[in-house]
Amino acid sequence: MTQTSPTPGTAAERPATAPASRRTAVRAATAPVLHPRALNRATLARQLLLRRSPLSAQAAVTHLLGLQAQNVQPPYHALAARLEDFAPEHLSTLMADREVVRIVTLRSTLHTHTADDCLSLRPLVQPARDRELGLFRKGLAGVDLDRLTALARDLVEARPRTMQELREALAAEWPHADPRALAVAARCRLPLVQVTPRGLWGRSGQVALTTAEHWLGRTAGPAPAPEEVVLRYLAAFGPASVKDMQTWSGLTRLRDAFERLRPRFATFRDHHGVELFDLPDAPRPDPDTPAPPRFLPEYDNLLLSHADRTRVVPAGLQGRSRQGNQAYRTLLVDGFLAGVWKQVDGTLVIESFGTLTKAQRQEVTAEGERMLALMHPGAAHDIRFGTVVPR
Repeated sequence: MTQTSPTPGTAAERPATAPASRRTAVRAATAPVLHPRALNRATLARQLLLRRSPLSAQAAVTHLLGLQAQNVQPPYHALAARLEDFAPEHLSTLMADREVVRIVTLRSTLHTHTADDCLSLRPLVQPARDRELGLFRKGLAGVDLDRLTALARDLVEARPRTMQELREALAAEWPHADPRALAVAARCRLPLVQVTPRGLWGRSGQVALTTAEHWLGRTAGPAPAPEEVVLRYLAAFGPASVKDMQTWSGLTRLRDAFERLRPRFATFRDHHGVELFDLPDAPRPDPDTPAPPRFLPEYDNLLLSHADRTRVVPAGLQGRSRQGNQAYRTLLVDGFLAGVWKQVDGTLVIESFGTLTKAQRQEVTAEGERMLALMHPGAAHDIRFGTVVPR
């Protein structure tokens, strides 16, 4: 019998290869390990918290991909902790000039973004807003969502509206629908920004909404490619896993974007064996690099943007930065969550989760004095220490 040679490129001559999932598992198992302290220092460096940055307020908001802003003051405190030369009016002026805006984006929460990021990140996270809208489908039975979107746009672009005004106007069109669900639908379907004076430092104002396009005077472009945002996320929050970025963004199915970028990445694993991705030239300081104390606002993105938060929150302190839906302003000591703080009648009250050394108390006091002078120049203040009773 005549034997034929296998045709080049056929299965007979190709070496067997492991499935992609197995190859990924092998790579992860052999990658260098970054323990929590190494991840802590790397993340602090990306977050401008290891050393204060000379960046402008606008450049910092860009680098950080926005600042959590469920309350008015947190973005200001977030930048005060991170920048060398910051005063509240720097951010307030940007907001008044419509260079930055307050809008619901990541994790369905309010963020302060640059105008450019508002117009690009909001389309990127639209799938998450669509999923959120699905939670209210019972209250929206019989509602034509396209018509609702068009009507809501007309209303808020005629003049900024409060959520109550939006509920009432939409309920007049759909009296049998849930008014709250109608307003949520408008927020999910439209990129609604909070107009000033809401959000300005030292000013007050109720929440009034209009569309980002109307407020900024330009239309939103297409959503950026996921790969573009993956690179920016790692620059600000890395090293990180796929699940970390999904936690930060509220999006799902980002694995493919990471895999397409894999040749450009350095890879590591954490102490649990989870694969971490990073930009090769991004800073990864020595784990013993000193980390000065920092006073962070409630809901700071540092504490909310990873699936595994032990790089910042010690295992025994999980859940200690909040009670129910109420988040506390947090204190970092040696780079990790170490307590909470508040201002009461001119006194900065610092409550640690454990005993601070004399040197640590001195460093925390100095940082507290700097923060108070920056945020409230000329005002008299006192600083008092306490200890949080363990749960």
